[in-house]
Amino acid sequence: MPPRIGSHADWPERIRPEVINAIRSAGIERPWAHQARTSEHALRGESVVVATGTASGKSLAYLAPVLSTLLDGSEAPNGRGATALYLAPTKALAADQRRAVGELAAPLGTAVRPAAYDGDTPVEEREWVRQYANYVLTNPDMLHRGILPSHPRWSSFLRALRYVVIDECHSYRGVFGSHVAQVVRRLRRVCARYGSEPVFLLASATAAEPARAATRLTGVPVVEITEDTSPRGELVFALWEPPLTELHGEQGAPVRRTATAETADLLTDLAVQGVRTVAFVRSRRGAELIALIAQERLADVDRSLPGRVAAYRGGYLPEERRALERALHKGDLLGLAATTALELGVDVSGLDAVVIAGYPGTRASLWQQAGRAGRSGQGALAVLVARDDPLDTYLVHHPEALFDQPVESTVLDPDNPYVLAPHLCAAAAELPLTEADFPLFGPAAAGLMPQLEAAALLRRRATGWHWTRRERAADLTDIRGQGGSPVQVVEAGTGRLLGTVDAAAAHTTVHDGAVHLHQGRTYVVRHLDLDDDVALVEEANPPYSTTARDTTAISILETDTEVPWGDARLCFGSVEVTNQVVSFLRRKLITGEVLGETKLDLPPRTLRTRAVWWTVTEDQLDAARVGPQQLGGALHAAEHASIGMLPLFATCDRWDIGGVSVPLHPDTLLPTVFVYDGHPGGAGFAERAFHTAAEWLTATRQAIASCECEAGCPSCIQSPKCGNGNDPLHKRGAIRLLAELLRGAPADAAEQAKGRSDGEGGTDGGGGA
Repeated sequence: MPPRIGSHADWPERIRPEVINAIRSAGIERPWAHQARTSEHALRGESVVVATGTASGKSLAYLAPVLSTLLDGSEAPNGRGATALYLAPTKALAADQRRAVGELAAPLGTAVRPAAYDGDTPVEEREWVRQYANYVLTNPDMLHRGILPSHPRWSSFLRALRYVVIDECHSYRGVFGSHVAQVVRRLRRVCARYGSEPVFLLASATAAEPARAATRLTGVPVVEITEDTSPRGELVFALWEPPLTELHGEQGAPVRRTATAETADLLTDLAVQGVRTVAFVRSRRGAELIALIAQERLADVDRSLPGRVAAYRGGYLPEERRALERALHKGDLLGLAATTALELGVDVSGLDAVVIAGYPGTRASLWQQAGRAGRSGQGALAVLVARDDPLDTYLVHHPEALFDQPVESTVLDPDNPYVLAPHLCAAAAELPLTEADFPLFGPAAAGLMPQLEAAALLRRRATGWHWTRRERAADLTDIRGQGGSPVQVVEAGTGRLLGTVDAAAAHTTVHDGAVHLHQGRTYVVRHLDLDDDVALVEEANPPYSTTARDTTAISILETDTEVPWGDARLCFGSVEVTNQVVSFLRRKLITGEVLGETKLDLPPRTLRTRAVWWTVTEDQLDAARVGPQQLGGALHAAEHASIGMLPLFATCDRWDIGGVSVPLHPDTLLPTVFVYDGHPGGAGFAERAFHTAAEWLTATRQAIASCECEAGCPSCIQSPKCGNGNDPLHKRGAIRLLAELLRGAPADAAEQAKGRSDGEGGTDGGGGA
């Protein structure tokens, strides 16, 4: 990707000269044009989102007007002067920005008083922050649980609140984004109570329709700045497919070398050459494993090198995270294997290369991660290492799907009743709710009030609806949608707390016998105590990793929409999913070869959510030449591949969605394939799938048919998270079944699905039926 020349402008006249001088002291003579335009909107009192590439100076675009306004306020004769609130999706990013603001504002003296306020802030500091800080950096979780419920103690800060900065706002999508949208509405309501109406300044990675997404997030009209006028060095972007090995896995399919092993090799090679590199990894365990393998290989080259590679992920203790961030900033670390906690965590500069272990789920995240390399304007390298799954394989063989397509829109639904209801309760606990508040919270608010009254959560009095319970209303919900208290990971012999695991992930990651990696050390879980939310672990060195297996059943609660596709039916509505982790597999570390399976006894979990599903008839099965013996495998294969391909069409990750396929479903009495949102109440992904079904299922069929394997492999129909061990699967049956399904798609939908001809009879993955 070629370099780009930058375009300068002048700061708006209303930016204080002291602030411009402070920026010049930091080595920045003039702003880029998009920075100046963003500042101009902010100073005019217009909410604005700047959606430009990584390292394009978005922070300075909102900091200049904020600092200038704080400086104006410091000269006011009474009170604390103007204040600003900064929201980041992670504590690490807020801490990093606190550092950056402190350095930039140093020449301004005590006029700017930045302070972080989050779970890591010592209790003795919190009162000072409330009383004296005028630029408070926090996260949506702390705003939800700490600041808003205690708003009388924050009254002087909220009364003077002029700006709310929402950084990395593209990360607020799905259920988490919907929760944050309601937290922001509660903030606006409390601010109005104190007589303030803050302007929102949002920063986003490149995204489709950023103003629309920002307006949905904040509930106020937002102007967008999307033209990136900053310079960029040349970026070499490699798509890397690991080679096939001589081993064979489930159902005899050839085993491809894992993305984890390949990424560890690349990280090792780059570190040996002194190339500063971050490897982005999807899972916490993957980050630990890549760092561990790289350290072992570097030790064979040079004894001084292993200490210069580390892992970085969520779940670490605060002091561990801060030490790693410092080491990265100082250049002590050459290589880091990191989860997306770092993508949104630290303003890393001076990196030479980024290795991305597996497609991160959206093009927005891909470019956000790749943009971390070459931040000082020099040339850089980005490598996407494909995992062995349908989507990654499709992308490395169809680079146009990455490089010729716009980034996705941010999908969030603040009106989701599962999201809205607890925030109405929290709002009533902050200030009694009245009918005048309903427009702020959206069209679904009024309809939920009778339900909340019937559940004895709210009580109506003359002054409005009041919270009735003793417990705090804000504790009703976890805005990250993780459902329940995090599980503490404790070393059995010493009682030492190693870290935490989200409640939703506990059954699959810290079950009895699970291998748990932490800071380069390997532990085995001796016992998961679900009553006390504790996983007891012991240090060990097993020659394998573990993968949980589960079973899933689904029932239809309500069909919202049903569209005929010939004899087939495409539907969207509400479902209940029952899931249970039943066993785990032990796999060899590098090859992924299965060594054995162990049964587990864990309770089932239920989820009410939204789903898209399709049914086919007996006649269609006959036309597709799919008999009773192949039916289960054909449906199962189509389900796996469609889940793998959906992230191309919805702003989701395959781990955000689930699927079930049934040869005869009791609710439809037909062969049925379901794809559902993995969050209570839905997250908008299944609905997006319903509306793009022709394109989505066409791409699914093409992905299966174009794979060169004979009977199905992880590159097309095998799933890394299948609870049934990828059995049964029937590749050619799935191709024929999807072709028959798509033949009945409505004409307008069929035209949107480019590249599909009617017959396509001879493309059954090579070799016909």
